[in-house]
Amino acid sequence: MTKIITYNLNGLRSSLKKGLGDWLNQNLADIYCFQEIKTDKEILATIDFAPKGYELFSLPAEKKGYSGVSILTKIKPKNILYGCGNQLYDSEGRFIWLDFGTWKLLNVYVPSGTTGEIRQKVKDEFMVYFTNYINEIKKTQPNLILVGDFNIAHQAVDIHNPVGNKKTSGFLPHEREWFGQFLETGFVDAFRHLNPDAKDCYTWWSTRANARANNKGWRIDYHLVSQPIADKMKKVIIYPEVSFSDHCPSVLEINLEK
Repeated sequence: MTKIITYNLNGLRSSLKKGLGDWLNQNLADIYCFQEIKTDKEILATIDFAPKGYELFSLPAEKKGYSGVSILTKIKPKNILYGCGNQLYDSEGRFIWLDFGTWKLLNVYVPSGTTGEIRQKVKDEFMVYFTNYINEIKKTQPNLILVGDFNIAHQAVDIHNPVGNKKTSGFLPHEREWFGQFLETGFVDAFRHLNPDAKDCYTWWSTRANARANNKGWRIDYHLVSQPIADKMKKVIIYPEVSFSDHCPSVLEINLEK
């Protein structure tokens, strides 16, 4: 059984100060996919936080203290691809692929549109690009697992206040429509597929108004599994009690050995 965790850290160094390193040493997963590490190459080179037996692969953003993705894995990949070939997204550290031969894993950090119209436009353009990009990848490797922070709550059940947030970036009608259309290209939202009736299950909470304590959150972090291997999914668990970030981790258990 392969266990894959996705976790937006909202700052690697901040999370480590809060105890992330000890948590990683519990070996809860074979692969950890982190988003928003906010750490540049020079600082990453000085931080040794990988548990014994794990390799670290990272694509930091060029802008200091911003974005960036990392993967810790104890399953040795056959190949690593940093970025997607688009200069804007690669400079912001949004993609890392690990190729395991019979399947590929993507750690992705979708742009947020919460800071205004300019970044919402970047996000909207990213969504179109992402669909076309993944469709091309599927032509040569249909067995894909896409994990990360998608910055979109897909359905009303994925957000604590769907009516009040219908005009908020991350729950805009066109974003939700895009997410559904992307799934229809051949992917399964692992958590919702395995837990169709689950409610009040979130992966991000605002730091304002005691939102986390009151569980007023959003589910915006996902494991998306391509249809050819969807029947191999066994379980997805969200860990809301793990609070090194304003997000929490979730783990997919999938049997990729058969």
